[in-house]
Amino acid sequence: MAVETGVLSLAQIQAAAMRIQPHILATPIISGDALAGNGAWLKPENLQRTGSFKIRGATNAVLQLDPEQRRRGVITLSAGNHGQALASAARAAGIPCVVVVRDDAQLNKLQAIRRYGAEVVLVPIAQWQQRLEEEQQRRNLHLVHPFDDPAVAAGQGTVGLEILDAVPNLRTVLVPVGGGGLISGIAVAVKQQRPDIRVIGVEPEKAPAVTESLAAGHPVPPSRLDTVADGLAAPYTRPFTLAVIQRYVDEMRTVADEAIIDALRIIALRAKLVVEPAGAAAVASLLSDLNIERPVVAILSGGNIDGQRLSTWLAG
Repeated sequence: MAVETGVLSLAQIQAAAMRIQPHILATPIISGDALAGNGAWLKPENLQRTGSFKIRGATNAVLQLDPEQRRRGVITLSAGNHGQALASAARAAGIPCVVVVRDDAQLNKLQAIRRYGAEVVLVPIAQWQQRLEEEQQRRNLHLVHPFDDPAVAAGQGTVGLEILDAVPNLRTVLVPVGGGGLISGIAVAVKQQRPDIRVIGVEPEKAPAVTESLAAGHPVPPSRLDTVADGLAAPYTRPFTLAVIQRYVDEMRTVADEAIIDALRIIALRAKLVVEPAGAAAVASLLSDLNIERPVVAILSGGNIDGQRLSTWLAG
């Protein structure tokens, strides 16, 4: 069964899983008992190549480029993780890559993008989309959007396939949400096989793009965009992801930045895993609702964090 818009289906996600399998890690499901009690599980995409789930979607998109698109090269906008992923996938394919990055991005993420061989264009966040469009047109590059792309969302949906394989009696999955690419893919992968499982999205209170767009009934810019979870600070959502979320996602929740940092600290000290704030958002929601139906899987979406911030947050 395909989504009504005809742009994302379980078959596409299953095909993506086969396509990207040689290029990504099938990350494990590990116990979250030490954090949240029996029946809590973690999906540590922070252990993924390039440090986040983003390599799944970027790789799936790059592997489907035609010869002319490959010759021209690719471009994207990113707060860091998608830029790293696309740069890595482009380098593996031997094609040029340009990443338009907000000028307050973490230094370690900028360095990683450059290390993977991409060109970085730094711009103020207010000019992010405009500069992307200008650079794309001027250089005639192919856009691989971080979430507004069915190939990208299908790649991200492979996380959902792995979760279902590992936790067959799953009742709930908690997914960090920025622009909605990850939750769109996971929701289709899960709901088209197991409609009884609850899929819950988690956004920062200080970057509620999807929550506010759902309330409006159409994509709107978030009322604020100043969260510590930069990986979830999407400046907008799009009709594609919003339509999938409206159909398949059971609930959206928001969490405070303070709760996100508390969860980051707990994950490090109890689960012995290093995540960035975006990667801690689902656990922050889980810790605020320990009565959630279990088994529950919380996705740790990424772990690209600089040492200075990490030491400050761990010191608490």
